[in-house]
Amino acid sequence: MASIGGATVALSMATYYSTVTLRPPQPAEAQEFDPEAHHVKNRRGETVKFRNPHPSFSFPGRLQILEMTIKALTGTLNWPKPSTEDKLVQVIKPEFLPTRTSSSKLRATWLGHSCYYVEYPSGLRVLFDPVFEDCCTPIYLSRFKRYTEPPCSIADLPFVDAVVISHSHYDHLSYPSAKEIQQHHPNAHFFVGLGLEKWFKAGRFNNVTEMDWWQEAEITLTPQSAKGEAEAKSPSSSDSPGPISAKISCLPCQHASGRGILDQNSTLWASWAVTSGEPAKSVWFGGDTGYRAVPKVPEGTDDYGPEYKDLPVCPQFRQIGTRFGSFDLGLIPIGAYYPRHLFSGVHGNPYDAVEMFTDTKCKRAMAIHWGTWVLTAEPVLEPPQMLKEALKRKGLPETGVFDTCSIGESREF
Repeated sequence: MASIGGATVALSMATYYSTVTLRPPQPAEAQEFDPEAHHVKNRRGETVKFRNPHPSFSFPGRLQILEMTIKALTGTLNWPKPSTEDKLVQVIKPEFLPTRTSSSKLRATWLGHSCYYVEYPSGLRVLFDPVFEDCCTPIYLSRFKRYTEPPCSIADLPFVDAVVISHSHYDHLSYPSAKEIQQHHPNAHFFVGLGLEKWFKAGRFNNVTEMDWWQEAEITLTPQSAKGEAEAKSPSSSDSPGPISAKISCLPCQHASGRGILDQNSTLWASWAVTSGEPAKSVWFGGDTGYRAVPKVPEGTDDYGPEYKDLPVCPQFRQIGTRFGSFDLGLIPIGAYYPRHLFSGVHGNPYDAVEMFTDTKCKRAMAIHWGTWVLTAEPVLEPPQMLKEALKRKGLPETGVFDTCSIGESREF
């Protein structure tokens, strides 16, 4: 059952079973770029790691990380320390659609950080990067404790058909959250980057498909009757639609991976596209990504100014926009970017996010990767404020095109 506006509404009880067909990657000669440039291979030609293949990437070295850590511990780097009591970002109780056919619009609900629950008019329900834990580190560290609470529990989600994981970092992939999803939604199918299927199989997850950049999968959801027989109901005869199909596309981004010291970059990071319905509705999920590596510049310097305007940018976002044409909705990261010279290669700031928005040709966008954990040193509320400045500079409206919202809030597209 689901409570909506104080009223209890019966949910459709049809169970859906998924079938996934993985399409082989296009032959190298059919690509306009090297489809395996991000693979690091051993002498036997086996992929052992992954890399970012473009000069737009950089990653902070050990000395730079040590420098930042010392500054944070000595107080010379002003590290925010918000708590849930501060209520810096509004959290509201989400209201989900009572049935799979309740709306003809694409509906997206922010559940904090990079987690979005997207309800497609086709009936498909997709959960992106679900992490409901209090702390996003392998061991409990108070510095990485939530300062905004989850707006709901996994048990509150009425349907979960597909779970899309951008990469293996703890603020994007949670074992307890994944296990709880499997408990409440045993037919949910997980889509992950290359190398991550092994982690899921070790955790006794059966419905897992791993994919490489530019690879596509077709998922078909077939409703089952109580007796286990496939139903053939039309959407008009029931609040459960008939079979639901979707295209899941694993796409590039610029980041890294690892859950410990020994597995760095051994699994693939990715952005994703999910398209479903007739007419089709499409979502591009940026996950966690950088756009352009920025050197250390004097404090207060505009790194999009004339002196830095020719810094290399990641070309993969334009490639995505060219291949897909457009997306109805982009879920694009805007936070965890300061100090800029350390993190710009892997975490875009709002100015980078607006460039990704235009490169991928999204019609609308919602901001992710902020408002939940303090991961870097920018003020907690700076990302949404900077986003408006970035949109204005780009000649775009400050609201109504690329927005932020309250945690738990839903928007329709």
